[in-house]
Amino acid sequence: MRHGFGEIFGRLRRQNSQLSLREFAERFGFDAGTLSKIERGRMSPPKSTEKLAEYANALGISPGGDDWIEFFDQAAAARGEIPNDIMSDDEVAGQLPVLFRTLRGEQVPEEDLKKLLSIIKRA
Repeated sequence: MRHGFGEIFGRLRRQNSQLSLREFAERFGFDAGTLSKIERGRMSPPKSTEKLAEYANALGISPGGDDWIEFFDQAAAARGEIPNDIMSDDEVAGQLPVLFRTLRGEQVPEEDLKKLLSIIKRA
């Protein structure tokens, strides 16, 4: 299991709230055992957008900001998923296999690579 999300969660908790895990859980009504497992990478982040938003708000992350997006992207990555906003863009989703093949070091047609690069440059 990936540890990136848990490390970020723990860092933000300590940095923004300056509370111990147990104090943080009690203050915001979370289960300390669940948070401990998440921070140690023993449990995947929740799939629920609402629960992730609760965590993000408690951590002091502003909705819509770069940290908010990073938080949700790290949660998706930790679960081995592609973020919903990327999958909902048909053009981007259609180019993901090209990206995957490229990352594996496979040969892909130059035209496919150019299209992928064009999408990335627009982002």
